[in-house]
Amino acid sequence: MKLYHFLMELLFPPKCVLCRKLLKSGEIDLCRECRADAPEYAGKKINIRFLDSFAAVWYYEGNVRRSLLRFKFYNARSYGVSYGRILAMRLQREYPDGFDMLTWVPVSRLRKLRRGYDQVELLAKAVGRELGLSPVPTLKKIRNNRPQSRLKDPAARRANVLGAYRLLEGAAVKGQRILLLDDILTTGATAGECARVLLSAGAKEVHCAAVAAARK
Repeated sequence: MKLYHFLMELLFPPKCVLCRKLLKSGEIDLCRECRADAPEYAGKKINIRFLDSFAAVWYYEGNVRRSLLRFKFYNARSYGVSYGRILAMRLQREYPDGFDMLTWVPVSRLRKLRRGYDQVELLAKAVGRELGLSPVPTLKKIRNNRPQSRLKDPAARRANVLGAYRLLEGAAVKGQRILLLDDILTTGATAGECARVLLSAGAKEVHCAAVAAARK
């Protein structure tokens, strides 16, 4: 196994997940410059309807935005591991009491088929390994609505996702303090709709976390 990892690093040397520079000895996930200069999310637990709180690592701009677009649309699946480690560290600081359940905002079956993967599910698995929580699928996207990124108006975004998610049969969310993961949060319409479904099914609290959030 050690030989395998040595050969993989020789053939595919690790790069910074944000700027894609080769990492130097001792650097993990991020180069020294990006670790110092990436636009760290400074917002507090902002008010989004149906969510008890929200946390993120960075603002969705510059190299962070380009990195997440590669992760989401250009098969950069390995980024999920790096994002997961970084996001988990933020969550451990901000939520020392932890959560009862870890879940994620799912993509539709059609989008997963076209893309080949659900990027937020990959993120959830990585975060779960760091937090000692096994991610549990709780939601199903039942409507292949327009991508939220094409809609700028917050009201249009809310209308676009209304009724788009349904609780999975057998999902035991009643009385649970839930951590809901997403990759990017802009207006919070998608996360809020997912939280509404979970709360309607009896969840005690729903907190959301993402890799990046739009600067308000």
